[in-house]
Amino acid sequence: MAILTTNWTQDLFFYITLLLLGLYFYLTRNFNQWKKIGVKYLPPSILFGNIRECILGKQTAYDFLQDVYKIGEGEKLIGFYAMDRPYLMVREPELLRRVFVKDFHNFSNRLMAGYKNDVLGSFNVFLINNPPWKQLRQKLTPLFTTGRLKKMFHLFMEINEDFQIYCDKLDIDDKIGKPVDVKETCASLTTDFIGISAYGMKFNSLLNPKAEFRRYGRAMFKSTYLRHLETLAIFFVPALRPLTNPKFFGDGSDFIMDTFHYVIKERIKSRQKRDDLVDALIQMNESQIDGAYKLNLDQLIAQAAIFFSAGFETSSTTMSFALYELAKNQEIQNKLREEILTAMEKAGGKLTYEWVTSIPYLHMVINETMRLYPVLAWVDRIADNDYTFPGTNVTIQKNTALVLPMKGLQTDPKYWPNPQIFDPDRFSDENKNNIVPFTFFPFGLGPRNCIGERLGYLQAKLGLINFISRFTITPCEQTPKTITFDPLRVFTYTRGGLYLNFRKLAK
Repeated sequence: MAILTTNWTQDLFFYITLLLLGLYFYLTRNFNQWKKIGVKYLPPSILFGNIRECILGKQTAYDFLQDVYKIGEGEKLIGFYAMDRPYLMVREPELLRRVFVKDFHNFSNRLMAGYKNDVLGSFNVFLINNPPWKQLRQKLTPLFTTGRLKKMFHLFMEINEDFQIYCDKLDIDDKIGKPVDVKETCASLTTDFIGISAYGMKFNSLLNPKAEFRRYGRAMFKSTYLRHLETLAIFFVPALRPLTNPKFFGDGSDFIMDTFHYVIKERIKSRQKRDDLVDALIQMNESQIDGAYKLNLDQLIAQAAIFFSAGFETSSTTMSFALYELAKNQEIQNKLREEILTAMEKAGGKLTYEWVTSIPYLHMVINETMRLYPVLAWVDRIADNDYTFPGTNVTIQKNTALVLPMKGLQTDPKYWPNPQIFDPDRFSDENKNNIVPFTFFPFGLGPRNCIGERLGYLQAKLGLINFISRFTITPCEQTPKTITFDPLRVFTYTRGGLYLNFRKLAK
């Protein structure tokens, strides 16, 4: 005999209906969040919210957030949903100042994070949250001062010699040149830069395409649907973390852990000094007074590991897009080359830290590249407490996720005239004062800006000097007229390679 009705079929139908209704109300329980407090928002759909195309791998997070930014035109704030979680995009520069600087104490933590069982991904300075973040940041900041980078500069010069050998092996025709995949070349160069300067190791990525660190570097950012879901979980959609069990370094996690474990243990044992990041990490930990917070070996390795991935991927992306724009803009390329060759001649053909970091037009070219092609299109924060945005009636709840739209602001015609045109003069001494504060932040801003900013600039500058001082670079048949981004990568990444024609400069 049925319990609620006269037969079991009707009872079963009732229970299924009740279950589906409960599931529906649970999945949509937050969908009135933005309407309730008067924020314009994108109407969500059940299960996916507004990010269905991102999860299915049909749209990059980069392009999705650009769409959100444009839909919010005229608004200071606009809401959307990643699955069932409400996110708030902050579009107004003065409100960004509040989040980044003035009220940083309430926005010191990030949404993106490594998963709990991933040691390398969960305890590095890039992803970890408070209270450990503040202590870790204070300990690591001295590792990236100008003085320490100067001490490491001679290590970069060792890789310059390998780059010359690499260029010779390209066997480029003096008259017509040769197509080169600049994304792969730049990634190999920066992998070797970070290997020698941070770990005292020759990764040999330039001279050996099968080099292990380059192979695992490719795997870390590979374009597969499973890896897409893992990186989406880490960087954008925490709800996916229990489902994907993501590792920040992907298939390379065990290799990186074992290798850096060996390097650090051997360096401690031998007491050999190379003035690199490993030395600095060991010295930093050993110099702490009794009772101070110390890192264990796995936590030291996590810091070493994050500078491998951040060190090669971000700089190589910036370099490759800079070369792409320089190939399309020969006048800008010639102006940059003249500046580089003049500085080199004055220094007797020798690269020095001082002139590499001080020539102005090179710095302008890199900034303009990062304006158009930020490596990650957004920065995120989480509200540590309820917060009312000044000048609005909007009060957000504790743990609300904020998206700070780097790409949106950096290409908004309201702040940047003709924003899609590549124009390094935007950053000249005469024009840079016209830049609206908090509309350009490729390294983030405030106390939680990128700790490796100086290192990132240095690698990108050395790379461009190497290319522009040796080659004339032009588009080839394989060069895309417009860039399309790979929807299976969370970082700014072109579909396929990025080929340009290299032709040796006449001597």
